[in-house]
Amino acid sequence: MTVLNWLRRRGKHPDGARDAGRAALVERVTRLCPYVRLVSGYRKRLVPALAIADRYVRDVLAGLPPASAASEATWNSDPYIHAFFGTAQDVMPVFSRSPDLRDYFGSSSAAAEAYCVLGMDKHERRTLGVALEGDVMRTEVPQTTVSFTDHRVRICAATEAALREEIASRMLDQFALQALADVASGTSRRDRIEHEQTLLTTRLHLLEKQGFGMRSVLGESSDTQPGESERLREQVAQNEAALAALGAAGAQGGRAGMPERQLQVLVDVLTHAEASFTVEREAVRLSPMNIVLPPGSAGPGAELQLITARVPGDPPLVRTFALVCVSRAGMLSPMQLLDDAARML
Repeated sequence: MTVLNWLRRRGKHPDGARDAGRAALVERVTRLCPYVRLVSGYRKRLVPALAIADRYVRDVLAGLPPASAASEATWNSDPYIHAFFGTAQDVMPVFSRSPDLRDYFGSSSAAAEAYCVLGMDKHERRTLGVALEGDVMRTEVPQTTVSFTDHRVRICAATEAALREEIASRMLDQFALQALADVASGTSRRDRIEHEQTLLTTRLHLLEKQGFGMRSVLGESSDTQPGESERLREQVAQNEAALAALGAAGAQGGRAGMPERQLQVLVDVLTHAEASFTVEREAVRLSPMNIVLPPGSAGPGAELQLITARVPGDPPLVRTFALVCVSRAGMLSPMQLLDDAARML
């Protein structure tokens, strides 16, 4: 049973199939940190955390728009392809230069098309332009123009369902990578909670003392909102409860063996899956010139759902991405790519 099928059908299949699905998820998520498997009962400890993580994965996948057909011909008809590329002639060179996509077609001789993830850097530029407001044409109107650069294609599959399956698997991999990063840096949720509690306790003390400190001395205005003191007390209490829930094993995590330490952190990462990466959906209306249009604008434009992933790390990664379908027949040959490069010189 595939990862995505298990995520879709969790709770709808017999116990044996459910257990097989859980085992497959555990196997996948521990693949990058195999020392975890040395801990007795590691599967039982991982399954509840995986249930939380799989809900997050399913929510992310459900929010991804359907794949767009990418070609020179669809640049005029598909609003996503039109937004991502400056001209129709810019579309196919991006896909044709992808070693992963070329390798996919090379190893799948019968495949007429491939489904891929197109990753890009999104840029916003604020300018002054011309806009029609009612019946009046106004100049020097503030506008935001969106553009996309550094197009890259890495993940390919035979169908959109298979592509989403691969994305789900990569998300599970990311949880394991985040756990390894936390272990390597000596950082865990307990460390973050202790640090946060120190800050919150200090903030609460200042509020209760009516802001005595250099901020008030230097004339900073008080921005304390009604009920803030009570809210901070509740957050401190929640942090204290979270610390207590970690128990003695968490308190001794620094002295535990490496397999146990990795398992503790992996469970924590899965339980707080959204901290490993976020996938944001941004609803935007773009004109044919990629100018952001205000809601309800009567001018020509298209409604898009732009998807941006944020992955922590050193440095952190922020990329906009989309699912696309590319036809083998539309791929440019190496000679055509050379001619295209020569025209750009």
